[in-house]
Amino acid sequence: MSLDYPLWLRVAHFFNFLLLSLLVRSGLEILSAHPRLYWNDHCTPGSEWLKLTTKTRNKDRLWTASDEETSFPSAIALPGHENLGLGRHWHFLADFAWLLTGVTYVVMLFVTPEWQRLIPTSWQILPDACHAMLSYLSFHVVETPGAYNALQQLSYAAVVFLLAPFSIVTGIAMSPAVTARFPSYIKLFHGRQSARSLHFLALCAFILFFIVHVVVVALHGFRTELAKIVLGETQNPRLTLALVVWLSGLAGVVIIHIVTTLCSRRRPRFVQKATQSITDPLRTLLFGHERSMEHYSHADISPHFWVNGRPPIEESYLAMARSQFAHYSFTVSGLVEKPLRLTLADLRAMPKQTQITKHCCIQGWSGVAEWSGVSLRHIVELCHPLPAAQYIVFYAFDNKSTSEPHAEGPGYFYGTIPLQLAEDPQTMLAYEMNRQPLPMNHGAPLRLRVETQLGFTMVKYIRAIEFIENYAHIGKGRGGWREDYQYFSQEAGI
Repeated sequence: MSLDYPLWLRVAHFFNFLLLSLLVRSGLEILSAHPRLYWNDHCTPGSEWLKLTTKTRNKDRLWTASDEETSFPSAIALPGHENLGLGRHWHFLADFAWLLTGVTYVVMLFVTPEWQRLIPTSWQILPDACHAMLSYLSFHVVETPGAYNALQQLSYAAVVFLLAPFSIVTGIAMSPAVTARFPSYIKLFHGRQSARSLHFLALCAFILFFIVHVVVVALHGFRTELAKIVLGETQNPRLTLALVVWLSGLAGVVIIHIVTTLCSRRRPRFVQKATQSITDPLRTLLFGHERSMEHYSHADISPHFWVNGRPPIEESYLAMARSQFAHYSFTVSGLVEKPLRLTLADLRAMPKQTQITKHCCIQGWSGVAEWSGVSLRHIVELCHPLPAAQYIVFYAFDNKSTSEPHAEGPGYFYGTIPLQLAEDPQTMLAYEMNRQPLPMNHGAPLRLRVETQLGFTMVKYIRAIEFIENYAHIGKGRGGWREDYQYFSQEAGI
């Protein structure tokens, strides 16, 4: 008996399978929030190349992006049944664990002789791979004792050094922080939606590779190959022990999937807090608080801009709307030296800022629009926050109990951002969209724009602003209405 496959390689193989399976399921949960894929960033209905929903647009009422959300069963999505927030938490946790596994694997690959098994050293591998492909297609197994055959070597190298990095770079391209800070990066993929589509195709490629990989293992002799994968034995393999270990590992993977799904469904707050404690510091480090450098042209403005959420229906708000918000005002209070009460007229008298930027919704869709308003940094300079102020909370007129009675939680919508995000020159209070007064469906009379963050942080229908030290005492203490009731993360740079 000899050992040919080292322990670290076999352990990495197991963790890759576990983490990729978690990534696939949580990725499908994220996709279910907007189950359309596009090759253009406008996301105009009908322009998608793939639609994974049977829902049709209801022309008799306002059709929002939330209406597009589709319930995927827990058998395929983690956790399933329209749980975007928790799906993202699991996806990012598995992402970071998969990256750590991958980096460890690559380092070990090159500090040991194992790289010779994977890295081609001669162009002869190409005709040899073609020959192996023809052999498999004619149902003949290609044996190369002690090594991979040419087709296996090329396939495994492509997965490790091409497919995996491709998944990473397309995933990063969906970050609004990266999109805003490095606009040229997103152009490499011809837009955010193209990157999203390519990311999905990479997921499909991993699934296809897994299926073909299992078939090839079976063709080579399932139990013998299993002994190599599980025990690293190529001569006199202990087949029964290999089967027991493999079945035990497979059972462990299944149990992990069951536990993560049940915990997410039954104890969502616990899952939110536990996963965020690990992933939020990493997301803040990698994607947090970048400065926006976005500048699109008028030709880039989207012909269709999705609506997410419905306008308030309280009579007090509707009365203001009927008068074009002539009597609207909002307060700026909290930990400030100079509390303010401002009207739209006051805002219009301030220096006007205009920017054409890309909106990135947490559900997956995007759109480009021109926004005009007042820099939030200007408001900060007027009110002089006290040293203790760390966050800004934005309260909305939007009472979810009436505007969306079937939503997960009651009460008025609110959101918070760290004070340093207000320093971004493109963070603004917008009162115009595409050179027109801000429409009701998009947040009239006033909404927040934070171009390095996901759209749910950009509170619409603003009625008050407060500077605070922390948000533990507001709502359920998670930093926003969607964080409270839909388990989103307050860190929204990706």
